[in-house]
Amino acid sequence: MLSESSAEIVRATLPAVNAHAVEITAEFYSAMFEAHPELLDLFNRGNQANGAQKQALAAAVVAFAEHLVGQRQAPFGPIAERIAHKHVSLGMTAEQYPIVGRHLLAAVVKVLGEAVTDEVLAAWDEVYWLCACQLIAAEARLYREAEVEPAHPWRQWRVAKRSDETEDTASFTLVPHDGGVVPDFLPGQYVSVAVTLPDGRRQPRQYSLSQGPGRGSLRITVRRVPGEGGAPAGEVSNYLYDHVQADDVVLVGPPAGDLVLDAGEDPVLLVSAGIGITPMAAMLDHIAHTQPFREVVAVHADRSPARHALRSDIDHAGAQLRSFRQMVWYEADPTPGARAGLVEVDALPLPDNALVYLCGPLPFMAAMRTGLIARGVPAARIRTEVFGPGMLDA
Repeated sequence: MLSESSAEIVRATLPAVNAHAVEITAEFYSAMFEAHPELLDLFNRGNQANGAQKQALAAAVVAFAEHLVGQRQAPFGPIAERIAHKHVSLGMTAEQYPIVGRHLLAAVVKVLGEAVTDEVLAAWDEVYWLCACQLIAAEARLYREAEVEPAHPWRQWRVAKRSDETEDTASFTLVPHDGGVVPDFLPGQYVSVAVTLPDGRRQPRQYSLSQGPGRGSLRITVRRVPGEGGAPAGEVSNYLYDHVQADDVVLVGPPAGDLVLDAGEDPVLLVSAGIGITPMAAMLDHIAHTQPFREVVAVHADRSPARHALRSDIDHAGAQLRSFRQMVWYEADPTPGARAGLVEVDALPLPDNALVYLCGPLPFMAAMRTGLIARGVPAARIRTEVFGPGMLDA
């Protein structure tokens, strides 16, 4: 808990920090990378370029401070757990937290200037270390459960098979290059994949595992990301799609991710858009192999049939279930049996007591969540996977 004296200061200064939070995090990243260029290998350059990373960090810092002083209704725990999983997938360690703290507080001083007295700085230092200690503890638990040494999280994996799914999407089946053990994982989790780009910099990205566990391999499904609307192209995704073939070797981190399939027997509603289908495919694959009696509804939205990845996987897994319904929406060129346009929430089948899993662009998930709650689905039974640094509050 935050000390009483610090809590009073944080309440008084929180509006100013909130108003300048993105400016603070922008200054933080700039200064930290200048002092520690090696950390660039841990951060997504695309999210740095488009501002998503600094906005996400700003939102997380403000959310934690609000949580500490009782100004936040939604729990902070799920956000912390998601951050911890992301850090473990990237191999972040406890030794890096002092570096982050030093540069983050220096950015607060630089942006807010004379308003940051010694007392204000001490209060926000307390906020930072309370958050850091929570994350360090969570990450230590995750490393221990995965039996991964934090100093050596990366392993070489060989591409055993490449399968082109659509005109811009490919699946890569990976096996340990050293012939070692394939780690266990939960359906819905992801791995980080790191490649060395043509400019010599190493860059990692997270990719959901698109098949269930127990196959003696890991599979990721990657879609090319073109630069559109001023947004940068997907460096790692495009590199993997354009250059990586069977027998190539890539670096892979440990499986991570807090959005996982519930092991109970409640009905499941899987709702995805675009490449958000990947964790849904893994969940459905696992259900088909372990709980064929479980009721599943799979809903997917895509731009067109030509862009719909893993459709055959969904069909195959669904055919093994006793109760399976599938609904598809295409914005263009709908095929027989598919609907045209955007997903209509009111048209979705809602089995009694269903658990809902959402994955896709943030606006899509926000609209689906709002619509499902309006139809009576409890918020606690709706779970989301966010690709990238954004947050979708509970």
